[in-house]
Amino acid sequence: MIGLLQRVRRASVEVGGETVGRIERGLLVLLCAERGDSAKEAEALLAKLLGYRVFPDDAGKMNRSLTDIEGGLLLVPQFTLAADTKSGTRPSFTPAAPPDEGRRLFEHVVRQAKWKHGIVETGQFGADMQVSLVNDGPVTFWLQVNPPALR
Repeated sequence: MIGLLQRVRRASVEVGGETVGRIERGLLVLLCAERGDSAKEAEALLAKLLGYRVFPDDAGKMNRSLTDIEGGLLLVPQFTLAADTKSGTRPSFTPAAPPDEGRRLFEHVVRQAKWKHGIVETGQFGADMQVSLVNDGPVTFWLQVNPPALR
């Protein structure tokens, strides 16, 4: 599983001109399931996202997690993160999980996040989404939990 996280002051997702998800201070996370991923990888990535220390403490050091600050979590499915761009000028999406598996794992992460964190909004799987954000820092990290075959 891949998660591209961005620390934000606010973020939102629109589908067809309607806002489907919105948060204030927190993390916008673009999520992608790869071939071979399972619920185990999805849960490991979620644990990292919730505990990753990217928010400043009183001394200004990145020592606080999303959980610590009780911030919002906006999860947006984005299969293009798994693109193979090694050759040519057109990406291959072969490394991404098939759509039905990607949807299942995205929904699993969302359910688990709502159970563990509570302040969770989402984009819409398979939709043409418009994502808006005010990146705070900017602070952006790529997190990846590989399936067993790639470890």
